Amino acid sequence: MHSVNDEFPPFILNGVDSNQDMVEVNASDLAGWKVFYFYPKDFTFICPTEISAMDKVVEAGATVVGFSGDNEFCKHAWKEVNGMIRNINHTLAADCGLALSTELGVVDFENGVCLRATFIVDPNNIIQSVSCNALDTGRNADEIVRTLKALQAGGLTGCAWQEGEDFVA
Repeated sequence: MHSVNDEFPPFILNGVDSNQDMVEVNASDLAGWKVFYFYPKDFTFICPTEISAMDKVVEAGATVVGFSGDNEFCKHAWKEVNGMIRNINHTLAADCGLALSTELGVVDFENGVCLRATFIVDPNNIIQSVSCNALDTGRNADEIVRTLKALQAGGLTGCAWQEGEDFVA
């Protein structure tokens, strides 16, 4: 699995943006801090809870892209029918064939889907944080925001550090 201090690999994938438009998602076009998260399947039960919560990360100032192996047409249809994700403020990208997910090492091959992996990537495209959950365990977007803010702070941050608090001396 790609880890901290590795460069996030380049990618160009099709997706659906926040306006429900079909778009090409090119990693080289994404600037600043980025949070890339992977989820198993569209039209499932846990995934929309995570996807909608990831807008908190957008509000925290990161570019956010969600990935699964389902194609962009599936994502478009899912957003139209699922009220939890219909109006999300970030793009969902189609990692058809799971090439990017495989390169990153975040595929559950037995089930043929992405694991619930999250990568926080700095403006130089270097991975600064990685987490990966089993298929049945959702992520906490508040902790992703906290980790993003701690990484951006540039100091020694304790385990429960929140933005605005002092660094560990």
